[in-house]
Amino acid sequence: MGSESCTAFAGKRCVASGSLMEVAKKVKKLLDDEEPDSILIFDDSTSEPVEVDFRGTVKDVLERLEGLKALSFQEKVVPRGPGRPKLGVVCREVSLLPRHWDWLNAQPGGASVALRKLVEEARRVNRNRDRIRRSQEVAYRFMSAMAGNLPGFEEATRALFAGNSDRFESLTDAWPEGIRDHSRRLAEAVFQR
Repeated sequence: MGSESCTAFAGKRCVASGSLMEVAKKVKKLLDDEEPDSILIFDDSTSEPVEVDFRGTVKDVLERLEGLKALSFQEKVVPRGPGRPKLGVVCREVSLLPRHWDWLNAQPGGASVALRKLVEEARRVNRNRDRIRRSQEVAYRFMSAMAGNLPGFEEATRALFAGNSDRFESLTDAWPEGIRDHSRRLAEAVFQR
């Protein structure tokens, strides 16, 4: 999971938002009380679906999630290899033309230092554009899953990628409240210039 925050929907209705543990607890109680048609949980930072095994009691569900969290943490431990693993430096392969390697090797500190400087400069210069693109991708992923069949979806998507907030808001006005509000929340960074 990309973040600790997620949002759950029962059909088109938003039923919970918060940490995965909080959301799982609320959804499990809802499932025990109502048996809704469908439950979808989305990671708020990526809009990727979050799979939760709701079998058993609330305690069973939460214990399984704790176990998955521990496994996920163990998977993130990077095996030591070439580079400077204590600093988080990871060795990977990069394919460049010979003239690019010649230029990199002629830079002070060599190819690795030059590449790190280039990447950091590109990150700094493109920070705002990257933030907007990421927000568009996350909002689009959610909208495709939850609003793909709603009126105005294609036009709202065009407005999202064009950065047209007024058009986006007017096209999403008629959507179910939970879907509309979550789509707008995910798209906020697109419209903050």
